[in-house]
Amino acid sequence: MTTFDAMQGGTFRPQIATFRLIGSSALALGVFLTGFVIHEPAPTDAVIALLLGIWFILGLKVTRGTGPLAILLVAVETGCLLSLTQMANLETGLSYFGVSAFLALTAIFYAAIFEDRYDRMGLVFKAWTAAAVITSLLGILGYFHAFPGSEVFTRYDRAMGAFKDPNVFGPYIVGPALYLIHGILTGKTYHLPIRVLALLVITLGELLSFSRAAWGLYIFAAMALVFIMLLKERTSAFRLKILIIAIAGAALLIAAVMIALQFQKVADLFSTRSQLVQSYDGGHLGRFERHRLGFLMSMEKPLGIGPMVFSTIFPEDEHNIWLKMLTSYGWLGFVSYVTLMAWTIAAGFRILLRNRPWQPYLMIAWIMLLGHVGIGNVIDTDHWRHFYLILGIIWACRALEMNYQRQKVPEQAPDAVATHA
Repeated sequence: MTTFDAMQGGTFRPQIATFRLIGSSALALGVFLTGFVIHEPAPTDAVIALLLGIWFILGLKVTRGTGPLAILLVAVETGCLLSLTQMANLETGLSYFGVSAFLALTAIFYAAIFEDRYDRMGLVFKAWTAAAVITSLLGILGYFHAFPGSEVFTRYDRAMGAFKDPNVFGPYIVGPALYLIHGILTGKTYHLPIRVLALLVITLGELLSFSRAAWGLYIFAAMALVFIMLLKERTSAFRLKILIIAIAGAALLIAAVMIALQFQKVADLFSTRSQLVQSYDGGHLGRFERHRLGFLMSMEKPLGIGPMVFSTIFPEDEHNIWLKMLTSYGWLGFVSYVTLMAWTIAAGFRILLRNRPWQPYLMIAWIMLLGHVGIGNVIDTDHWRHFYLILGIIWACRALEMNYQRQKVPEQAPDAVATHA
């Protein structure tokens, strides 16, 4: 039995194997449903909540490898709870806290369940990719009004798939796009057509979301993935293969975008949305002015002002994750969140290039986290379900690496101990 096999559970027992199969299938269903969040609570929440309860009751544990994630998320949510004391009306605040606490638990759950069996990450990425392709198709069909009622999948003439907001839909489908790009660069040739087709669908959905943050995330993430893979691979032949396929893929995607821009409706909105600063960004009480005033206000409010209160003072919500932490989670939540992001990025980077079975999933999740931290300066990522999945993957990989290192180091022989005594 190899080290990797030993990490995955040892002796085969049919009853446990059957239970694991059912549990893994339900997990895949829950992740698949994250692509369909038109209303809240969403169907995915019910599935994941059920799984979360069952798995923890049956003994799924938070280990030393995933413990810091749990501790810091508890600190963040404690900050949110304290901020409720600053609110006059607790109804919306309690609802917000409930969603936040649940999503924090999902991150801990994902980390624990992936540490238990790393091969679940492959199943989850397949489910995430299937959801991304389908929700992208819905957004594309809605954008072009392909059937009666299809406009429900758009907002302000922007594709949003089965989401409530194009700015959530756009970043959601970037992770599956990276998974497909990785498969195209490293996978079997006979899988190439279906992966390319799926990637084109996701890319068109991304374009039609007209989300500047999502566009930037997609470009950054794709380039970062290719760069890291070029660093990882040692043979010149494989590096050349990756480089050639990456260039060909980029040319194909550019051609697809150029074709889409031949539609006047697409070209007009693209021209408008591609401007770096929109009318609602600058000016009096625009996005950036609200950020400045909000940060100044937060310096005088150590407990925050409570969830959803910012939009009652200013014309819109924070649209900045750091400001969101200060206003809705207070100084405690802000410091805990910054610490969590810094620790997660550092922990992932430290093991990023190690040749492990879970390395592809770590690379994608780490790049996605880095990109989300970046776009968090202009958008609120707080209640994005896939963000907590990303956190869970990275911390699970950290724990798996710790387990691997412990099992790799042989126990010191008794006679060797006696020799050194």
